[in-house]
Amino acid sequence: MNRYFAAALIGAFLALPFAPAIAADVPREPYGIDLEGFPYPYPVSLFPVVNDGEQLRMAYMDVGATSQPNGRTVVLLHGRNFPSSYWEPVVKTLTGAGYRVVVPDQIGFGKSSKQSGELHFDVLARNTIALLDYLHVGQFDIVAHSMGGMLGVRIARAYPDRVTHLLLTAPIGLEDYRLYVPPVPTEKIVEAEDKLTADGYRKQLETNYALKLPPDQVTPFIDSRFNIKDSADYPRWLRAFVASYQMIYREPVVHEIPLVSEPTLFIMGADDHNAPGRPSAPEALRPKMGHNAELAQTLAKLMPNARAEVIANTGHLVFLEARQKYDELMLGFLGK
Repeated sequence: MNRYFAAALIGAFLALPFAPAIAADVPREPYGIDLEGFPYPYPVSLFPVVNDGEQLRMAYMDVGATSQPNGRTVVLLHGRNFPSSYWEPVVKTLTGAGYRVVVPDQIGFGKSSKQSGELHFDVLARNTIALLDYLHVGQFDIVAHSMGGMLGVRIARAYPDRVTHLLLTAPIGLEDYRLYVPPVPTEKIVEAEDKLTADGYRKQLETNYALKLPPDQVTPFIDSRFNIKDSADYPRWLRAFVASYQMIYREPVVHEIPLVSEPTLFIMGADDHNAPGRPSAPEALRPKMGHNAELAQTLAKLMPNARAEVIANTGHLVFLEARQKYDELMLGFLGK
């Protein structure tokens, strides 16, 4: 049968009323491990970096102001389980308010190269500063989410003359996970992650992150993780991903947070109790972990210029779940 005619027949068949149930079972072309095939909302460029002697490429979006430019730049730092494309609503808010917005994928994530060795926050910080130097960005504001909050703290501490505001959105790293969780071998984590199914991952996100989003808004996160499983390079992606857990575990930033001098705002979801590694902690210690809103409020009081805002009925993805309130807090903070 002519393949074009066959395609037309299939298209007509899927247009029938019962098509959605059938279409769900149709295999989709896999993404590459640098998310080739996964759409981003703005053009993506690649910046070369060398980490531990390995030549890599750092993906980023550089989006100009859509209203009168105010001469300021905001850098968005993504979380561990999310491609930087999820920042799209925040990019629109910021560019509409006159900001230039730079949105990198850190090495090991999204459309950036997947490293063969370990990850370190100091190296990611250095990469980010190198990118901003290349883009001729001097001072900048940071808006960070989840793991990106840990990186944001490292950048603010290492390069205090560059950062003007630090906004930490539902950050992890507000406690030292080593106090609760024993070290877990990389091979054991790789094995567990490899066994995870798409449905299991969705449930994991919904549980760990107290998601309030409709299922269709969660699906891109599932796709960006599981449409790469059929890639020949998937084992390399998996090891790069697991390296990020080990980085979070081995390189706590909570002890540095009180030393951050830049104006800092925590925006927390009241229902966010995410705590990396909790399943590996002794059962008696698990309830002590993940009191993130309270931890942020306590840390803010120890800092010279910080405050914490807690948004009710929201989880870990607070900037997507409470967009109007989040935008109001973000623009008010950055505008001071």
